[in-house]
Amino acid sequence: MEFKEKLISSHLAFEDVADLPENLHQSRISALKVFEKKGFPTKKDEAWKYTSLLNLVNQDYSLFPRDVTNIELKEVKKYFLYDTDTYKVIFIDGVYSPFLSNTTHDGIDVCLLSAALTKPKYKKLIETYFNKIAPQEDSLIALNTSYAKEGAFIYIPRSIDTEKPIEIIHFSSGKEKAIWLQPRNLIVVDQNAQVQIIERHQSLKDHPVVTNSVTEIYVHQDAFMDYYKLQNDLETASLIDNTFIVQEKNSHASVHTFSLGGKLIRNNLNFFHKGEHILSTLKGVTILKGKQHVDHCTLVHHAQPNCESHQDYKGIFSERSEGVFNGQILVDKIAQKTNAFQQNNNILLDDKASVNTKPQLEIYADDVKCSHGCTIGQLDEEALFYLRSRGIPKKEAKALMTYAFANNVLESVKLPSLKKRINKQIANKLGVSLGFEL
Repeated sequence: MEFKEKLISSHLAFEDVADLPENLHQSRISALKVFEKKGFPTKKDEAWKYTSLLNLVNQDYSLFPRDVTNIELKEVKKYFLYDTDTYKVIFIDGVYSPFLSNTTHDGIDVCLLSAALTKPKYKKLIETYFNKIAPQEDSLIALNTSYAKEGAFIYIPRSIDTEKPIEIIHFSSGKEKAIWLQPRNLIVVDQNAQVQIIERHQSLKDHPVVTNSVTEIYVHQDAFMDYYKLQNDLETASLIDNTFIVQEKNSHASVHTFSLGGKLIRNNLNFFHKGEHILSTLKGVTILKGKQHVDHCTLVHHAQPNCESHQDYKGIFSERSEGVFNGQILVDKIAQKTNAFQQNNNILLDDKASVNTKPQLEIYADDVKCSHGCTIGQLDEEALFYLRSRGIPKKEAKALMTYAFANNVLESVKLPSLKKRINKQIANKLGVSLGFEL
């Protein structure tokens, strides 16, 4: 039986164990019909022209974890932001781990989506926000809607400045031979509230795992949100990450994506403007080797005047790795005085590494400042010669130049402990130590 058919035939068994309200049950059934009709995207779809899922979907996966695997803190502590006090929502094979988590309902809500879906306390919030901006005509999002059972629910009430960051971490234990996970997150940052969130998907053993994640985020008027995605998994792990962000008047939202490891990563990041004087920031660093593949697909929809967006993605590719950037800026006719910037710069360290980049502007307003650009090249030989002439070995000189290339993205990371962690990871990827702990 092909994996698509298994997903369809197994859904009835999943619904039997999912304790959900009737309206959500109907949403799941409708979503499954969308997936049944469309199936997995292929390279014939324009948005997936350079990324194939064929190798992923041509094998079998476990859909239902047997039970929560006992994992000790010492096994996973290194993946936490352990030198900073944080709230934590931790999952193992898609199942919540109360032992590893640190949730709260004291002033803010950091808890499970499954609890929010079924408790009267959150009924109005769920009716207002859940499953409203993730497009259900997309087959992978429909698949997530039909199967998602667990994820993080975060609600930051009006005028609350969250006292510490929030970590959302999904671990894959390796207990199953191969596993397909469908996490679903809902995040609401109310008016004039502030929050910092770190998200990570991490395999603990070398086994096939595919995560099809959907996150819906609402950033209300005058609110601030910083979101950090750390993607540094094993070479048997694949991630399809779908994130949708709605911003209202005077809000600031930023997403930093650090793609440093994994078999295949597809990041679909979408911003929608619902008011004036909005600032959206999208930044990313990709460092790959081997046959790893990362695809960044971004959209910023400017639907109101006097808003700004800044996209800056850096890619560093060696050996046979592949990178894709497909960035779109859409400016509606009403969105006068828009200031939109998009840049994608890439370095190929080996002849067999490749990048496909496609920045796009679709502008219907006439009083705007919009720019986009992309570059693909190699390290500057003259600069490399200069460093070597000053006594720096070739390997260290290349690493220094590579780090400098990505540094402007790192500079905008606002959590010092997180910046230090990412610096260490980059140093490890480069195989050298250049004082990155500073």
